Amino acid sequence: MRAKKFFGITVLDKNVKEVGKIDDVEIDTETGKVITLIVSLKKGILSNDEIEVNFEDIATIGDYILLSTEIDKEEKAEDVKVEVEVEDE
Repeated sequence: MRAKKFFGITVLDKNVKEVGKIDDVEIDTETGKVITLIVSLKKGILSNDEIEVNFEDIATIGDYILLSTEIDKEEKAEDVKVEVEVEDE
C-alpha cells in the first residue's frame, strides 16, 4: 500500500468504535518504512486533537485500520498511548 492511500482512512479501536481518520504518515527516511500514523480524533465539529499510532500497533489494514486497543476519545491527545504487540504473519 502506498503512503498516500493511508490519508483519510477511518481508524477503529478494538471495540470497532470510530476513533478518527489518518491525517499524516511519518516515514523513516533511511529505511522508507512507515513509523507512525497521525490520527485526527473524531471528537466534535471543532476538534482537531491528534494521536500518534505506531505502525506496529495496528492489528489490520483494509478498508479501515483496526487497532488492538481501546481509545478513550475523552482523554487529551497527549495522554493517549497506544502500545500493542502484533504478531507478524
